[in-house]
Amino acid sequence: MFQLNLTQFTQEEFLRDYWQKKPVLIKQGFLNFEDPISPDELAGIACEEQVQSRLIHHTDGKWQADFGPFESYDHLGEENWSLVIQALDNWSEDAAQIIEAFRFIPHWRLDDLMASFATPGGSVGPHMDKYDTFICQGSGSRRWRVGDNGEHKEFSAHTALLHVESFDAIIDEELEAGDILYIPPGFPHEGSSLNNSMSFSVGFRTNSTVSLLSAFADHLIDNDQGNELIQDPNRAATQNSGAIDTKDYQLIKNQLQQILDNDEVFRNFAGSYMSQAKHEMDLVPNEEPFSDEDISDILTQTNLLRLGGLRAFYFTDTVDQGICYINGSQVDFDSSITSAVKLMCDNVCVAAEDLAQWKDNSLFIDFVKTQLDLGYWYFSE
Repeated sequence: MFQLNLTQFTQEEFLRDYWQKKPVLIKQGFLNFEDPISPDELAGIACEEQVQSRLIHHTDGKWQADFGPFESYDHLGEENWSLVIQALDNWSEDAAQIIEAFRFIPHWRLDDLMASFATPGGSVGPHMDKYDTFICQGSGSRRWRVGDNGEHKEFSAHTALLHVESFDAIIDEELEAGDILYIPPGFPHEGSSLNNSMSFSVGFRTNSTVSLLSAFADHLIDNDQGNELIQDPNRAATQNSGAIDTKDYQLIKNQLQQILDNDEVFRNFAGSYMSQAKHEMDLVPNEEPFSDEDISDILTQTNLLRLGGLRAFYFTDTVDQGICYINGSQVDFDSSITSAVKLMCDNVCVAAEDLAQWKDNSLFIDFVKTQLDLGYWYFSE
């Protein structure tokens, strides 16, 4: 388990003074940090078809980027290249534990855990992100430069690489194993590996207004909602047929506002949309479903783990009604097992001793059985 070592500030002080405000280097944010995965294991994961991976290299002043899967790295030489893998938390249970240290930020904000292996001089170039990121240095060391936010001109160094022009650094530091660099959106930054090194980045992002509206429209279509038309039975005659007057403008605006103000509709959309997996998961449904007796026995002996990348949420004002959201769908359950379902949503790993009291509860066993059969949760030592 990875635990934050915050000596400069508390979690509350970090959120107050730095979160989405300014970057900060947390020296030895992880004490005695050891890579949860080796470079060879990372390279092996990048061989898989469903994994999002990139090779970025810089030769003779030119940037190149290739997309996986990859079968070999021999042609790249021993310097100036990086292997980057998105959503490593979906494929490595050990690496996913890094995310647990950042649970003081709600999980609906989480994007993924990105990992990279870099040779000396390896880099993805100077760039800006639209999300918050905690860059956790693993083995080896990298030099990181971070500029201030403001007007920075971006350009395409390659069709797959959006870079930013040179900037003055407000942070210029060498990161060693266990150091954590927090960078808010809009701050240009560049890391360069000083030797063979590993890095793990926990990213948090939200959705743009246009993406939310587009997804909400799709949700309404899929659920045959939002079909109401404007009604104006008391309309007065107009002398200007080309005009949209103030009252008509308000009618049009209210048509949209009414569906947004419908909490039942919008909450169902938000919970379903936010719980959709960000990346493909290593989903393996059970071929032989568990029996109730099996689950009852195992609950007292084995931890219950959530599949890497699975998103499970609840709203604080409706969970007591027996509603949560798992992998893009609303899930209804008996309200008597609310506290157990909240445990499963709040924690990637629920210890056997925390679930023992539910071992004979048929409602909870039915709930767990469904999740196990879907491959969303599994038992593990």
